[in-house]
Amino acid sequence: MKRSGWIALMLLAGASQGGFAAEDHLNEQQKLGRRLFEQSCGVCHTRPTLVAGMYGPELSKESSGGREDVMRVIISNGTPRMPGFKYTFNSDQIAAIAAYIKTMPRGTQDLPTARTPTKAATPAQ
Repeated sequence: MKRSGWIALMLLAGASQGGFAAEDHLNEQQKLGRRLFEQSCGVCHTRPTLVAGMYGPELSKESSGGREDVMRVIISNGTPRMPGFKYTFNSDQIAAIAAYIKTMPRGTQDLPTARTPTKAATPAQ
């Protein structure tokens, strides 16, 4: 019983270090952007569960053609399906969100789901 307790403790310690390591590569602006993204953007742009869909598109460093200035304009003014945040966040906060998005690799949220129809293979495939 003691041995399994130590194993669980070691796994827990390793898991908590992994969570901190994920933020080690972020500067202070990007950390602020991450917090604001999780607060306001994650509702639509992250997948709540593996089988749930997302309301908005996946965001990554390739969003808006990889241009941070375009990301800032979209975050500020919104789109027909997304509200603008220029009255919610100041320009430094919007820049922080864009800086954080520039650290996000493509494909972290775009997972096939149970609701996503899959195409049947054609004979040419």
